[in-house]
Amino acid sequence: MAQPGADPGRLREAVVEHYGLVWRALRRLGVPADSVEDAMQQVLVVLARRIGEVKPGAERAFMVATATRVAADFRKGHARRREDFDAAALEARVDHAPAADELLDRQRARRLLDLVLGEMPDELRTVFIFCEFEGMSNVHLAELLDLPLGTVASRLRRARAMFEAVAARLAAPRKRP
Repeated sequence: MAQPGADPGRLREAVVEHYGLVWRALRRLGVPADSVEDAMQQVLVVLARRIGEVKPGAERAFMVATATRVAADFRKGHARRREDFDAAALEARVDHAPAADELLDRQRARRLLDLVLGEMPDELRTVFIFCEFEGMSNVHLAELLDLPLGTVASRLRRARAMFEAVAARLAAPRKRP
């Protein structure tokens, strides 16, 4: 699957080092939970096919850029299918580690986070996720996404403001008529 002459050790090292980051990015970029592994596999297939074209040391940037495109494709495909979310099937799964109330709190927080992130335009969501959740600096993210530093800073500022506004709106108690 890898290009002829490509270093399989380099491919393996890139996967081991960046798998967690890319998996989290796919999930946070809107790939449905039941599709994250499929999306991750697509990222890895692209990496394996093109590893010879990737400059040494740029594997992380390549995987992040690929994940961003794959996530956009998954979101578009998911929107076209208009599948119904089956909350009952998910809640039927039992996790023995944390207590039930902790799981419910996590689930509610995750749903709220997904709703807030889902309302952000892709360019704002991408910058927000990598800076806020992955702890990347603006400088590093500008390099990864091949954007001017000022653009990253501006998008991050707008994304933070939008996050706060949407979160406040969703968390506000609703008035009953």
